[in-house]
Amino acid sequence: MSVFERPIVMLDFETTGLSPEAGDRITEVAALRIVGGEIRERYVSLVNCGVRIPSFITQLTGITQEMVDSAPPAGRVVPELLDFIGGDTLSAHNASFDEKFLKAEGWRIGRPTAHGGLVCSLKLSRRLFPGLPSYKLGNLSSRLGIAFRGTAHRAEADAEVAAEVLLHAARHLGRTHGLEQVAPDLLVSVNKLAAAKVPVFLDKYASVARERRACA
Repeated sequence: MSVFERPIVMLDFETTGLSPEAGDRITEVAALRIVGGEIRERYVSLVNCGVRIPSFITQLTGITQEMVDSAPPAGRVVPELLDFIGGDTLSAHNASFDEKFLKAEGWRIGRPTAHGGLVCSLKLSRRLFPGLPSYKLGNLSSRLGIAFRGTAHRAEADAEVAAEVLLHAARHLGRTHGLEQVAPDLLVSVNKLAAAKVPVFLDKYASVARERRACA
């Protein structure tokens, strides 16, 4: 099973806070392109947004003022990031958080985002693996048998684990519903459904997919 029929870009930001509307900015980005069943390309960078790093952010992430002061400026990183993502489907764990920062940074340079849909690996996991005690990335990945290979609360390590969670979810869908490949659009649709409606939706989707294969 090759997993995804089209590429998905897993995104993770580290930021100075929770709200771009309140003036918070990105300090680090990791964007990993998943092709088929593996990460094939990545864009990773610290970001100098010209803002002060709160001490609690440094304690959480290990990202210091000196690190961002010597990093490439946002005016270079953000266009490169948007070019990297292109029109692919975008994913993140708690995706609304990362998307709002992406849109805010794009707006600052006059570049609208162009990604072709959004998949939240947190919401997806709640729908496909109900009943787990926690869906925070570290707790969820541990329950699924996925280990961090870097430092938590750094963009690349978090994005890699979130990508593995997304691949785990896609393989689960493939096994349980007989799908040869998983379309990113399917994950977008599942994200938008109430949890109670997901099983019936997936059964119908798999039935239509089987009929199409039989007629091919």
